[in-house]
Amino acid sequence: MTTFPLSIEFFPPKTPEGMEKLRLVRQQLYALKPEFCSVTFGAGGSTQEGTFSTVRDIQAEGMPAASHLSCIGATQETVRAQLAILKAMGIKRLVALRGDLPSGYGMGGAFQYASDLVAFIRAETGDDFHIEVAVYPEAHPQARSPASDLKAYAAKAEAGANAAITQYFYNADAYFRFVEEADALGITLPVVPGIMPIISSMQLMRFSDACGAEIPRWIRLRLQSFGDDSASIKAFGLDVVTALCEQLRAGGAPGLHFYSMNQSGPTLEICKRLGI
Repeated sequence: MTTFPLSIEFFPPKTPEGMEKLRLVRQQLYALKPEFCSVTFGAGGSTQEGTFSTVRDIQAEGMPAASHLSCIGATQETVRAQLAILKAMGIKRLVALRGDLPSGYGMGGAFQYASDLVAFIRAETGDDFHIEVAVYPEAHPQARSPASDLKAYAAKAEAGANAAITQYFYNADAYFRFVEEADALGITLPVVPGIMPIISSMQLMRFSDACGAEIPRWIRLRLQSFGDDSASIKAFGLDVVTALCEQLRAGGAPGLHFYSMNQSGPTLEICKRLGI
């Protein structure tokens, strides 16, 4: 077995049963010795309480935790208060995002872009936090062009980000090209690929349509051909995602960030196949 840097993402459960289930899932995934576990933040900070309590649990279990922090619709005061809470909890790592607006909200707020949030965190807290930002190998769905998307990434790097985590993708070439183009612009932050195990084709299609992630046609057709055969979908998904991870690792990716969907099985199986 080899060691390779891994991190794992969870979302805050909405029910006590969900919290209990996630506690068991985390214990299983800690066997992979992740560098950190991150917890997502709902649209407009709607899950703040759940996010922070999950982050607190992870820290209490002896694992470094990273909190997502989104700024859309937020004020400087609210973000300042959130940073104070996280600092008091001993959190050393943040994933700084623009985030989604809750439906029915106008823009508003003190921050227009994630780079504004990164700059504010740095101005308020110096080097207290290691800051990860999001990048999009296939371009952000709202970006005017791949070039303007790279510019947005450059602004986040300039504002003080330490590293980047990608939106998930299934085409390794998109990742390597993105890293190459960022390097050409002088952006040399580590870019960690985000890995989404394929658990359900319906769920994957829905997520991908919402976030602009490309599902290659051959994968889409194969998934459709399995219909409701969830065992075949999972087996195919494990093969596809393991092969992707092997390509990324062989090509020099600095780590892998797993979007666990609060499940342990797929991530554990992929890492077992990778010999990690």
